[in-house]
Amino acid sequence: MVVRLVPSDRTSAGDRDSRFALDVHYYLSLEPRQLPSRYLYDALGSSLFEAICRLPWYPITRAETRLLNSHRREILERVDRLARIIELGCGSGEKLLTLLDHRTRTGPLELHLIDVSPSALAESGRTLGRLDAVRVIAHQTPYEAGLAEVAARRPSTARTLALFLGSNLGNFDPPGAEEFLREIRAALRPGDCFLLGADLVKPEELLLHAYDDPLGVTAAFNRNLLVRINRELGGTFDLNDFTHEARWNAAASRVEMHLISRRRSTIRVEATELEFTIEEGESIWTESSYKYEPDDLRLMLGRAGFSPLSQWIDEGDRFALMLVEAGSAESARAVE
Repeated sequence: MVVRLVPSDRTSAGDRDSRFALDVHYYLSLEPRQLPSRYLYDALGSSLFEAICRLPWYPITRAETRLLNSHRREILERVDRLARIIELGCGSGEKLLTLLDHRTRTGPLELHLIDVSPSALAESGRTLGRLDAVRVIAHQTPYEAGLAEVAARRPSTARTLALFLGSNLGNFDPPGAEEFLREIRAALRPGDCFLLGADLVKPEELLLHAYDDPLGVTAAFNRNLLVRINRELGGTFDLNDFTHEARWNAAASRVEMHLISRRRSTIRVEATELEFTIEEGESIWTESSYKYEPDDLRLMLGRAGFSPLSQWIDEGDRFALMLVEAGSAESARAVE
């Protein structure tokens, strides 16, 4: 077993804190008020999300794990001479472990993990330490910066598989999702592969239970964002004044998470010199999770410059796993 955890130093802690403060000031000043979902994942938020993934009302992780278990050999066989894997949003590392645990080729493998959460990177490093002949490189940075960093380090002969699992693509709005897929394609070379996990449209009742569970774990995950602002930026949010709400927006094909104010109050965020009044019933929109149809995913990937290899669907829980290959610029234009 060869495991080395090498943290990325491109983005300093001070830069991340400054970005957090700037984003909180900007998004809380919008109408409607918003907060970027990436800031849900501090140490406590990451732990709460791992708990959400185990809830009976949240089928995404189980469905994706079933597909990875069933098709991992085929996935790895399609990507022969694999030397590097890039995982965007590594979580606990369990999904990548599922993919690689029984691989037949045991040559050296470089694993690049890109995540904003230091606790997720640390947990993934421990999880993937069970594997033989791997080198783990952690990049604590947003996806875009991590992709650029990994692309710059690439050996000339390495074939790469990129992973974006857990339906994390759904946190982008449709134009943003397509742009991000193009950024992933730009970090790859023709012949490299990309594995995408995406949640599909399903009945509203099931979707709302997944994002507003009876145990209140998702509510705690959402409200923890206010705890983080209070702790790190000198915010004055009173948690008792905000309730969690999940909404299904059928027209936009997305589940939305909101924090709803119970009363009119004045909020200050000292580090950003922001002060505002929030009204009773007013919402702070914290996350969107877009749901897809399989044909829409194929078209979106094609426009980003990928060619289809395989698609697997868990029909019971309506989840898709798609393996595509990085094509040429001409192939992307042909789809358009």
